[in-house]
Amino acid sequence: MTWITYDAELVEDIAAKLDLRSPNSAAIRAVAEAIADGDGREVVCSLATGVGKTYILAGLVDYLAAQGVRNILVVTPGTTIQEKTVFNFTPGHQKYVAGSEVEPLVITSENFSRGQVGDALHDDAVTKLFVFNVQQLIRPTDKTSRKVRAQDEFIGTGLYQHLQQVDDLVVIADEHHVYNAKAKAFNSAIADLGARALVGLTATPAPGVVPIFQYSLAEAIADGYVKIPVIVYRPDGRKDEETVLADACHLLRIKDAAWTAWAEAQKKIPVRPVLFIVCKDIPDANRVANRLTVEDMFPEEGAVLTITSQSSDDALRALAEVEEPDSPVRVVVSVNKLKEGWDVKNIGVIVGLRALASETLTEQVLGRGLRLPYGKRVGTPMVDQVDLVAHESYRQLLANKDALYQKVAPASGGEFDENRPSPAATSGAAGPDATQQHHQETLTLTSKPRVLGDDLADGGMLLQVESMDDTIAQGERDKKAVTKFRAKRPEAPTIRFPRREQEVLPVRFSFSYITDASARAEGAAYSHEFKVELARKAMDYQRGVDGEVNRQITTAESVDATQKHVKIENLREDLLSRIWNSGYVEETLPESRAAERVVREFLEGAGVTAEDEEHEWGELRAKQAATALGKLVKAAYDNRKLQPQYAFRMVNVPTVPPPVMPSNVVDKWQDFRKDLWYDGWEHSVEPVASFDAKSTEFRLAHLFDESSSVQWWLRNYDPGEVWIERDNGRKYYPDFIVLDADGTHWLIEGKSNDRANDPEVQDKKKAAEDWARFVRDHGEFGSWRYIFATESIIKDARGSWESLMALAKPE
Repeated sequence: MTWITYDAELVEDIAAKLDLRSPNSAAIRAVAEAIADGDGREVVCSLATGVGKTYILAGLVDYLAAQGVRNILVVTPGTTIQEKTVFNFTPGHQKYVAGSEVEPLVITSENFSRGQVGDALHDDAVTKLFVFNVQQLIRPTDKTSRKVRAQDEFIGTGLYQHLQQVDDLVVIADEHHVYNAKAKAFNSAIADLGARALVGLTATPAPGVVPIFQYSLAEAIADGYVKIPVIVYRPDGRKDEETVLADACHLLRIKDAAWTAWAEAQKKIPVRPVLFIVCKDIPDANRVANRLTVEDMFPEEGAVLTITSQSSDDALRALAEVEEPDSPVRVVVSVNKLKEGWDVKNIGVIVGLRALASETLTEQVLGRGLRLPYGKRVGTPMVDQVDLVAHESYRQLLANKDALYQKVAPASGGEFDENRPSPAATSGAAGPDATQQHHQETLTLTSKPRVLGDDLADGGMLLQVESMDDTIAQGERDKKAVTKFRAKRPEAPTIRFPRREQEVLPVRFSFSYITDASARAEGAAYSHEFKVELARKAMDYQRGVDGEVNRQITTAESVDATQKHVKIENLREDLLSRIWNSGYVEETLPESRAAERVVREFLEGAGVTAEDEEHEWGELRAKQAATALGKLVKAAYDNRKLQPQYAFRMVNVPTVPPPVMPSNVVDKWQDFRKDLWYDGWEHSVEPVASFDAKSTEFRLAHLFDESSSVQWWLRNYDPGEVWIERDNGRKYYPDFIVLDADGTHWLIEGKSNDRANDPEVQDKKKAAEDWARFVRDHGEFGSWRYIFATESIIKDARGSWESLMALAKPE
């Protein structure tokens, strides 16, 4: 086959349909561009755990299939991830990735030796997705591997040999770093296949591997795609196992209450957090699990689940169902078994019963516990964080801060916020003032200012080190806070936002959509008479040399048959009747005139003029002309009907019911931090607001709140109800809605200087300006306008609304 070409528009289309996060679409874009040569090169993408490598895989399959690739091999490190991958491409399964354009035929070691699969292997119209674990490829002595390489009656050769023969094979290696130990055998197995490309996906690249795309854990945490890790310690220095386990169980109950309260307030199905404990060996795991089943911890049947290499099928089944609402499991005890492939979203607390070493931090804390329980940050710290109970001394944690820094933020960098004093008292026993001091004993790792989406953010929280008392107190605050709602202030108005949505609407068709030129062009095919011939066959008999008489049939010269003729006057009536009877238009005088025009132009194309009214057409010619004109009208109707249209839908904001009140709220005059909510506003429709960037959104909020020219302002969030649909189907969420003193509504966007001219940003700006113009022209929704303000404009406005108007120059 002709190898693929890089198609940036296709990547964007797939990203929109799968609703991909920015790093995922960027990774697909990097891979698509890198493998366009089809020279068999190996490329690796490194993305933090929890960001969504599954969606990258689905996007790549869609991209390759759209480019004509029909053979894609996904290699997994073991059966757990192999099963998960199969489920990702199985419609109806709870782990199925919705939104994919293609539905490939999934082929595994269990089903390839079947007639249907054998037929599909040789069908170029079918996209085949082979899902095999690495052992099935690199162990020729293994029973399954021998089966993969053995002659198969349905395939005509061995499956492995079949893959060697196809000329469009792409190999995608999930958890690519795992194969480093098997590099020689793995590389040999892949090299022998002769794949056009090898794509590796991993969260931790093997030594010496330079990824073509990298998205660090620091970026994932700062961008809000995963939980914020919180390392919990005791101010009194107690770190014996009994205390660690008791504290972890207590913290889990506190977190469970906060998660449940949030879900009930939001009317969502509760996701229950579990405690994940990592032990050093199997006897240690069994001992810890038995200790956890006592009365003061989790004595309920099935509440404690032990997972080791000796676990039963029932235990593994219970592990697979740990996210289900009715799962009894509250604690999972493991022995380094759950490193890859166990992707759950409800780990709330983690205990590493070993020293706080880089291995534990990387593999357990920053791996298994990062996924968000509700798919996104909800603004409640207990829900948005994962707690590691690691009762080392506070001084030891401070000493280890450089190791933590390297593990959390290897790419984008960060800095420790030590503006709060670290009391020397923590090195000894807790004194009478320890309770007052623990609020000062917080070590926070924050990211440096960086580009976040389309803007320059001041940095988000990447990692916290907090006392046990602080953590429990936060849980109690969250449990209470989520019972309150972020309702709009009573005196603030409800804003009715005219959301313009793209949809296929019933369109009133008119014959006026048919041009003169198209009617004449269609009629030109009927400028000559159609003959109806009588076929003549001659039958002759001749005797052959053997004396037998043989019949011969030959074609004789045909003659014209007689046919009825139709007067032009009657033909014109027939043509008019044909298009009127289509039922596409109402019988009005304008439509009658348009229909007469279409028939007139059609006949002129056929050479019929006003002077030819006495002429006649043959019946065949007249009949086919009427059919052709009917098809012309139907084509015009279909094309018009399928054109996308826009309709306005009124949306009331703030939404009802309102979101829950966050617990991490500070006064608006406090220093900016991305993870905080700010209150104390005079003119905000809602009592609190959060922001992504200090130099744009945070500064604009202060400008609005201090200006007498602004009646009210409302912070808009992504996702939310206020958005503008772009031509590519993607949604744009402006930063603010402002109601000025003159009654005009403004959509306002703040942008960093270095992002203001990006094509994506400019496309959003154009979509918003078009939206505002359509709303104003519509005339029923009041006056709406749009402001695009860069950092420089906001700074130079110096807090003045009028100055912002003058500098931004809105349409």
